[in-house]
Amino acid sequence: MTTQPVSTQTAAATQVYRVYIKASAQAIWDAITKPEWTSRYGYTGLADYEMRPGGAYRVTPTADFRTASLAQGYPCPDVLIEGEVIEADPPNRLVTTFVMLMDPGTAAEPASRITHEVVDIGNGVCSLTVVHELEGSPRLAEMVSGHFQGEGAGGGHAWILSDLKTLLETGHSFTG
Repeated sequence: MTTQPVSTQTAAATQVYRVYIKASAQAIWDAITKPEWTSRYGYTGLADYEMRPGGAYRVTPTADFRTASLAQGYPCPDVLIEGEVIEADPPNRLVTTFVMLMDPGTAAEPASRITHEVVDIGNGVCSLTVVHELEGSPRLAEMVSGHFQGEGAGGGHAWILSDLKTLLETGHSFTG
């Protein structure tokens, strides 16, 4: 008798990622919040934030993102991610809700909460910590953990933060 392995691994309901970047807090803040930066790293979406509590947060696809998605057989919606700004303290702290609309499974899950904290630790280096609270959003938790990377879904937060660091420190993203 043979048995098939059963995966019991689930992504944590709260995920914490930290990266150290040789850049100013303002440069990191701009890279997180300005579409001219967000289009250059990670999944290259165009982030748009209304920087006030209750303000809208949306990420829309670039033309290149839309083309690549279609080429892989996945048409993408006009809005990839939506949420609400809970707290904005430039250039130190940004807290938003987060709903990924690209995937029907994640779109059906409740909004999660994502916090970006930028701390200047001296010598031109800052830490960027991302805390993603994913209670009730198991599919999104797997996606942002990089669980589906082998299926073309990317490396999640770790990959995005690594690419952000690379872009700020070298001027080039992983793909550029």
